[in-house]
Amino acid sequence: MSLFSDAETDRNFGRMQWRMLFATMIGYTLFYFMRKNFSFAMPGLQQDCGISKSMLGNFLFWGGIVYGVSKFVNGIVGDKCNPKRMLCFGLLACTLVNVAFGFAPQIAAWFDPGVAAGAQNGVAAGAQNGAAVGTAALAWTFGILLVLNQFFQGTGFPPCAKLIAHWIPPHELATKMSVWNTSHSIGGGLVAKVCGVIMGLGVVGAANQGVGMWRWCFWSMAALGGIGLLAMWIFLPGLPADEGLPELPGTATSSAKSNNRTIEQSDSRTMIRAVFLNPVIWMLGACNFMINAARALVADWGPTMLQEAKGLTSSEAGTVIMWFEFAGIAGMLASGWATDRLFGGRAPRLCMFLMALTAGLLAAFWFLPAGGATGLLGGAALCAAGFCLYGPQALTGVTATNTATKKFAGTSIGFISLFSYIGVSVSGKVCGSLAQSAGNWHLAVLSIVGVAAVGAVLFLCLWNVKAHSYGERR
Repeated sequence: MSLFSDAETDRNFGRMQWRMLFATMIGYTLFYFMRKNFSFAMPGLQQDCGISKSMLGNFLFWGGIVYGVSKFVNGIVGDKCNPKRMLCFGLLACTLVNVAFGFAPQIAAWFDPGVAAGAQNGVAAGAQNGAAVGTAALAWTFGILLVLNQFFQGTGFPPCAKLIAHWIPPHELATKMSVWNTSHSIGGGLVAKVCGVIMGLGVVGAANQGVGMWRWCFWSMAALGGIGLLAMWIFLPGLPADEGLPELPGTATSSAKSNNRTIEQSDSRTMIRAVFLNPVIWMLGACNFMINAARALVADWGPTMLQEAKGLTSSEAGTVIMWFEFAGIAGMLASGWATDRLFGGRAPRLCMFLMALTAGLLAAFWFLPAGGATGLLGGAALCAAGFCLYGPQALTGVTATNTATKKFAGTSIGFISLFSYIGVSVSGKVCGSLAQSAGNWHLAVLSIVGVAAVGAVLFLCLWNVKAHSYGERR
C-alpha cells in the first residue's frame, strides 16, 4: 500500500523505513546482550564470589526499579532529542560498564584489600574461598555496576520507539513493531546460548577450569557492543525530516497546528492529558507489570531454576531459555499480524487470551516431571508459554503508541515501562526470596502462574479500547 502519491518518495520512504527497522533491531539486541548476560553470570557469582540468592534478588530488584525509572525519564527526554545520538550514547555507556563488571573483584579490592586474594590471577579464588571473597565491598561493587548498567540500558528503547512511531503508519504498527520486538527474543536467545556455553566450561575438565568464567559473560558481550556501536553510528537513520523525506501522512496532531508562541504550553498540557491522565495508559502499565513479572521468572531466574529444580546442566538450561526466547519471536510475529488483520488493531483483545494461555502453560511446565518424555513435554510447555507471553509484551507498546500518538510515543512507552520493571524487580526479589527460604522453586512458580492469570483479567478490562487516537481533539 502506497503512503505517498509520488512514486519516488514512496519508494525512498519504504526503503528507509526498513533500514530504520532492522538497524534499531540490531541496536536494541546489543542492549539486550549487555543486560541479560547478568542472569547467566549469577551461578558463577554464587559459586566463585559467595554472593547468595537473596543478594542477587536485591540486585535484580533495585536494578529493575532503576531501569524502569530510566526508561520513563529517558522516554520524556527521547521525545525531545536526537534519537540516533541517544542510542549510540547508551550503547557506549553499557559497553564500558560491562567491561567493568569483569573487573569487579579488582575494583572492590580498592575499597577492601581482603578481596584482593580472590581477584588474583584474574579469578575469584573458587567455590572453596567464596565466603572470604564475598565481602560487602564485592557485593556493593556488583550492585552499583548493575544499577549503572540498568540506568544506561534505559536509553535504548526510547529512541527506537520514537523512530518507529515516525516511520511506520498506525495501520501497520502492530505488525512491524512486532517484527521489531523480536530483537528482545533474538538478544535473549543468543545471549542464553553463548553465555550458557561459557558458563558450562566450569564443569568440564580440570576442577577449576570454569572458575571466573562469569567474567567472559560480560567481556564477550561488551566486545559485541563496541562493534555494534560503530555500525549504529554509520547505518542508523534519523527522523524522516533528517533524511529529506516528508512526515507520515494522517498522523498530524492538534498541537502541531498551534502557533509558535503557545506550542510549548500546548504540548505540555496535551502530554499530561494523553499520557498521565489517560486511564488506558495506566491500565496498560498495570498489564505490563503482570507480563514482565511473569517473564522475569524465566528471563532472570530461569538458568538457576532449571538447574536446581529440573536437574539441567548450565548448557542445557541455556538451550531451553534460547528456545523459550525464539518461541517468543514466533509469538510476537503472529500476534502483530493477528492484531492488524483479525482484531482491527485492538491488541488488548488478543492479549487477554494469550495471558490466560501463559498461566496454564507455566503450570503445565512446572507440574510435569523432569526427565524422559514428560521432561520434553514440560520444556515444550515452557516454550509455548514464551510464544504466548511475548505477544502481549510487544502489543502493550503498540497500544500505548497508538493511544498517545507518535508525538508522545517515547513518553507513553516509558511510562508503562516503569510499571514493567517494577514488575521485574518485584518478581526478581520475591522469587529469589521464596526460593531461598523454602529451599525449592514451588511457591515462586505458582505465584507467577497467578500473576499471569491476573494479567488476563486486566486485559479484559481494555476490551473496548479504540485502535488509535489520531484525529481526536485533546
